[in-house]
Amino acid sequence: MTTVRPDALAEPVDRVGKDWTASLSLANVAIWVGWYGPLQILLARQAEDFAPGAGMSKETLLAWVTGVGAVVSLAANPFFGALSDRTTARRGRRSPWIVAGAAGGALSLLVLGGAGGLWVMTLGWCLVQLTLNAAFAAVTAAVPDRVPRFQRGAVGGWIGAAQILGAVVGTGLATAAGGIAAGYAACAVFTLAGVLPYVLRHRDLRLAPADRPAWSWRSFTRGFWLSPRRHPDFAWAWLTRFLINLSNALVLLYLLYYLRDRLHHDDPEQGVLILTAVDSVALLATVVVGGVWSDRVGRRKPFVRWSGVLMAVATGVLAVWQTWPSAIVVAALLGVGLGVFMSVDFGLMTDVLPTALDRGKDLGVINVANALPQVAAPAIAAPIVTHLGGYRVLYGLAAVVGLAGAVLVGRIRGVD
Repeated sequence: MTTVRPDALAEPVDRVGKDWTASLSLANVAIWVGWYGPLQILLARQAEDFAPGAGMSKETLLAWVTGVGAVVSLAANPFFGALSDRTTARRGRRSPWIVAGAAGGALSLLVLGGAGGLWVMTLGWCLVQLTLNAAFAAVTAAVPDRVPRFQRGAVGGWIGAAQILGAVVGTGLATAAGGIAAGYAACAVFTLAGVLPYVLRHRDLRLAPADRPAWSWRSFTRGFWLSPRRHPDFAWAWLTRFLINLSNALVLLYLLYYLRDRLHHDDPEQGVLILTAVDSVALLATVVVGGVWSDRVGRRKPFVRWSGVLMAVATGVLAVWQTWPSAIVVAALLGVGLGVFMSVDFGLMTDVLPTALDRGKDLGVINVANALPQVAAPAIAAPIVTHLGGYRVLYGLAAVVGLAGAVLVGRIRGVD
């Protein structure tokens, strides 16, 4: 039976073990499979099928669906993070939301797999974003709940590796399943099964009812605003993550169409899988090493800055050298940069959280910097690709945006 733990709001000091890290990483893999199987392959294939009947291009239809889903994600992540902060269930603050979110996500993927037109496709993707963000908010908040500061770079590295493995597994399942409905079913099963080892093997910290703040809609909604003047490091860290993620989103959104329509690749779906694999190998080679190195030297900002610069340079190469070999080179460089960025930036974010009571909500606000680019990228990319210069201009803009994010990390003062 789970008991009330007096250290639920305390700053953790004891190292977490390998089993805990492995189980949490697997839960992250599962959630990202539920996102990236659709994003990399399945949604694009559905957009091609439904575009003629909807009276729009496949690029525009995909932009609308992913953009609306990202709006849902914007609200869902901090909302469910705040709810988990206030949860006093016997199973703990985070575990109930992990289970409910993963189960809801699996069902939503099945709805999406049975979509017969644009509206059901849009509804299904919005449900996927709503439910999986509930699970993701709780999984993310478990790190500052349990991991001491001196270990967060390393744990962040494993979580970063889990996210890219989720993209690879999701892409592989969507490609190998043999059809759209089968691809969604495979992703649904993996999403639900992958979170079970964490919630079954590891007892969550339970919040004492006396520690839960009094409920009011006014205080709850006002809590989502964190003043940049009062918390400048939090604001600059948020902006850095937003810009670098926006750059990455601009590169990935139309990758399938770029290979098919610009490079005329013989098998664009297989090409996406190859590029994802190259990116993943490079990322896995640096994501844990970067986090561990950052922990050992006690510094975060230089790692975030130079990994952002590397990603911006790689994206710029894609703008001027548009061939299949260049795409492979860029995928490798992006993987190296993104690996270091994902692990160290995660540690940086947890270091600038204002209060222990609102860890889930504040990390949800930070995760808006992951979701908002998914809204902004389609709005920016669709007109550029169709009317304002094509993929060369799109990737040039992405490089500039990413470079701005790398530079602005220097404005964070409270973390070296």
